[in-house]
Amino acid sequence: MTSQSNGSMPDWEKRFRAPRVSLPDWAEDAPDRSLFVSNATGTYELYAWDRATGEQRQATDRANGTTDGVLSPDGAWIWWFSDKDGDEFGVWLRQPFAGGPDTEAVPGLAPSYPAGLALGRDGHTAVVGRSTDEDGTTIHVVAPGSDGPVEIYRHRESAGVGDLSHDGTLIAIEHTEHGDAMHSALRVVRLDGSTVAELDDTEGGERELGLEVLGFAPVEGDTRLLVGHQRRGRWEPMVWDTASGEQTDLALDLPGDVSAEWYPDGSALLIVHEFEARGDLWRYEFATGALTKVDTPLGTVSGASARPDGSVEYLWSSAAQPPVVRSTSGAVVLDPPGMKAPASVPVEDVWVEGPGGRVHALVQKPAGATGPLPTVFEIHGGPTWHDSDSFAAGPAAWLDHGFAVVRVNYRGSTGYGREWTDALKHRVGLIELEDIAAVREWAVTSGLADPDRLVLAGGSWGGYLTLLGLGTQPGAWAVGLAAVPVADYVTAYEDEMEALKALDRTLFGGSPDEVPDRFTASSPLTYVDDVKAPVYISAGLNDPRCPIRQIDHYVDRLAARDAVHEVYRYDAGHGSLVVEERIKQVALELDFAKRHLPS
Repeated sequence: MTSQSNGSMPDWEKRFRAPRVSLPDWAEDAPDRSLFVSNATGTYELYAWDRATGEQRQATDRANGTTDGVLSPDGAWIWWFSDKDGDEFGVWLRQPFAGGPDTEAVPGLAPSYPAGLALGRDGHTAVVGRSTDEDGTTIHVVAPGSDGPVEIYRHRESAGVGDLSHDGTLIAIEHTEHGDAMHSALRVVRLDGSTVAELDDTEGGERELGLEVLGFAPVEGDTRLLVGHQRRGRWEPMVWDTASGEQTDLALDLPGDVSAEWYPDGSALLIVHEFEARGDLWRYEFATGALTKVDTPLGTVSGASARPDGSVEYLWSSAAQPPVVRSTSGAVVLDPPGMKAPASVPVEDVWVEGPGGRVHALVQKPAGATGPLPTVFEIHGGPTWHDSDSFAAGPAAWLDHGFAVVRVNYRGSTGYGREWTDALKHRVGLIELEDIAAVREWAVTSGLADPDRLVLAGGSWGGYLTLLGLGTQPGAWAVGLAAVPVADYVTAYEDEMEALKALDRTLFGGSPDEVPDRFTASSPLTYVDDVKAPVYISAGLNDPRCPIRQIDHYVDRLAARDAVHEVYRYDAGHGSLVVEERIKQVALELDFAKRHLPS
């Protein structure tokens, strides 16, 4: 915390500094033992929580923060992933739940990018997924009596550990051996790697249908696996008996994307439903097929978990109201002490006709303000993600400074059906920008946005679209703000982690050597000399997703023609888990926009 008092601190900074918590994970066989993430110290770290005593203990303490952690089913151990300065390349460590020294969880496994982790209820079995540039994906099993990790799977394409069955005998693997990194197939194997069952919706030339592991049934000897599928053009759950091969289609009558998890006794499913940028919860009974709504406020449910007593805990927020972990029992599950985040303003839904169909945009403007207003188009990353009616400190900061904020769920976004998500292939970036341009036109003609004070901004894929938009739509934007972007796509491909190379090959239809024209057409570097607007770029020095070298290439081209630009490089990876660093970056963006926008 800075020396600035809460009274003099602006609201936008309070929203970043206010302590917040994630939805707590809990140990399957020791449900009073939980693990959650909090920024209470100013850095996002893991915390152990003993619900029986109420004691909370900070489990990790690193300069750049820690968020990737798992409780063992018996609640005895906290496993957490240790990388170096945010580069996402490291090893799993573990420590006792009650506290103690960290030790290497799987001696003998060299550092890698993580590709899933599943822990056995016996306290000894572990299934560890790894990804490296040299080996592709490998999966290793550590079992009782073994001398160390045993490799049971290896493939050049991306894959990952989905889940370990309740009795610890079966492993579900998601893989993309067919070469389509956006749509996984499933394989269930024994601990020795021998195959039990396969499920592949990409067979027969259908390379547009994906599957995902949602979890094995939480019952001893139960071979049922909950699976997400896209057979009707959206994500839905089904139950696959991996022993008999029987598939039970639930066919839930809900619009939008549907996911699910098991209730602890296996008798029902907790349904997580997302539709048009909002989310809610339902309970599905296997015995009767009844679907019952779980009462939650209007907004977004960012995560949910069914407890052994039948209650449901969920993380909820809206654009106006900060996040809170609630329970259907009526209680607030976790209420961190200290300053509370100030509220913001509600979001309005706008639908705009675009070249590929109706585009959904979320619009906010300062309370009582009338247009035309300086407006920030805050573009989400992913690209397979979506903006929602949920609380976000970044957009709220712009609202506090008199800006309208527009967020666009362009083609490529999730939550609007499979065809919408998959539409961005081959003309990567350019398709998304067509949708953004259509919403920009609406914002101007509706009187919301001042056309001379339009800011294009975003992080990660949103940062990439920002730089690409500044070059391909040079007269449309007054300022560009790009955080951790792809700037030179060919160099980015050369330097990024292997799993992202596989995704790029799927998006473009090949590597830069195989389809050079597509990479050229979609690279911001191609259009850098057409950029007219002042450009601000922030970049992590240790970023494995949007590496620094390709950003330097883009910046060098801006500097060569004395284009107005500023660059901020910081010692972290793909973003920062340090609150003060995040505040600094937002302050730099606000200042840059203020200096370069017309009055």
